[in-house]
Amino acid sequence: MAKLTAIIVEDLTDALQLLKHDITSRFPDIEIIDTAQSVVEAAKVLRKKQPDVLFLDIMLGDGTGFDILEIFPDLKSKIIFVTASDEYAIKAFKFAAIDYVLKPYSHEDLDQAITRAVSQIQPNRERLSILKDTLIAPNKKPDKISLHTLDKIIIVNLDTIVRCESDSNNTLFYLDNGKKIFVTKTLKYFADLLKPYEFLRIHQSHLINLQCIAEFIKSDGGYLLLKNGENVPVSVRKRAEVLDILDKMHR
Repeated sequence: MAKLTAIIVEDLTDALQLLKHDITSRFPDIEIIDTAQSVVEAAKVLRKKQPDVLFLDIMLGDGTGFDILEIFPDLKSKIIFVTASDEYAIKAFKFAAIDYVLKPYSHEDLDQAITRAVSQIQPNRERLSILKDTLIAPNKKPDKISLHTLDKIIIVNLDTIVRCESDSNNTLFYLDNGKKIFVTKTLKYFADLLKPYEFLRIHQSHLINLQCIAEFIKSDGGYLLLKNGENVPVSVRKRAEVLDILDKMHR
């Protein structure tokens, strides 16, 4: 890894010093060129120099990390968000497919976040918008999700996803326009992430958008007929749950 520069923005002094120490001791190829503990301080620092990597706390005393990104919309730094452990925050970062470190973090978490961030493209405004919107309204159904393919990140509307199918440790997304997207995460990852938003895992290999179901066919062991004409099998152990959910939807 070539020598990289970094700036840390963290409002808690102890947390700032700990992160600085861990980065310096574990990543000798990263040089921390400055730190800041507020939006105002960070703005002053970033006007003078922009680092290769920016460690950015979300909640700051005088605002948020997003305020800093709005001040510098053309920031070229790779961003690693630092946030307190929170289930809603985790969900937001997963929807946006943006790297983060949860406090308190392990050394392994920090190592992985830095390695991923350095090798990936900088998140664009739309992905940052997904993150911000999901953090602000954690109980609201997100409009969009960012999907990591082998060579890029694709943003899709949640309502356009018809179904997902397992492909070993990867997932194949089927959209309502007929497009397919091969994503480098497991079906379980997306089943857990999308479950609150009317997606149901009906089989070891299949996750379905409930709004795309036309009817349940009881013959041939039981399968779902989707509105686009596709047939998707329902596992024996999921059959009762599927029938119960469909019954409630049609009441």
